[in-house]
Amino acid sequence: MTIFPAIDLRGGRCVRLVQGAFDRETVYGDDPVAVARRWEAEGATWLHVVDLDGARAGKPVQRAIVRAICAAVRIPVQVGGGLRDRAAVEDALEGGAARVVLGTVALRDEPLTRALCAEHAGRIAIGLDARDGRLRAAGWLEESKAGAVETAARLSPLGAAAVIYTDIERDGTERGPDVEGTGAIARVAGVPVIASGGVASLAHVRTLAALASPSLAGVIIGRALYTGAVALGDALAAAREI
Repeated sequence: MTIFPAIDLRGGRCVRLVQGAFDRETVYGDDPVAVARRWEAEGATWLHVVDLDGARAGKPVQRAIVRAICAAVRIPVQVGGGLRDRAAVEDALEGGAARVVLGTVALRDEPLTRALCAEHAGRIAIGLDARDGRLRAAGWLEESKAGAVETAARLSPLGAAAVIYTDIERDGTERGPDVEGTGAIARVAGVPVIASGGVASLAHVRTLAALASPSLAGVIIGRALYTGAVALGDALAAAREI
């Protein structure tokens, strides 16, 4: 199971939000490139980078910093936030992203998502962000009537390389991951699933690792790495134990 350290960008800094609320922000670094290099030096094999300003604006805002991160590390970088049209996706890939995450556009424009998955095989992930089982879009500001599990099943034929499932209620809270919801997504997604939200201990990592299979392939860890509740090296070791 792959451990993805999260680097969330807002205003040029590395931050974490609680439950996606922009007014509940903690700053963890003024130099996101240095943070990326730190996680690489500690053994990360992937990074997960999100342009929070872009997610809210509907277009990339932290483009220069994202490119600088991609250029500064040798490991692959997964990038999301505000990638809602072909031009933005192609610019992110050309800028060094190994994989991009489509959230809002995957819900709104399935033909475009299918086309991008075909044109960039292995480099497109679909992000499903849910609160109480219902999906959110546009930087988590818009509520959808669609359920996360049914949407994962519906979008699975589009050809994405992975599905990233985030439980918004748990994100940034360190309350523990949504094991049941993640398992439900993994059973229907048809592609590797990456869990996100709430991981706060090695026990949480081990619980997810126990579920790991060709369907559940990774977990994104954010706040717990920055507070020191989880050491990256220990998380990497725990992910390999089972």
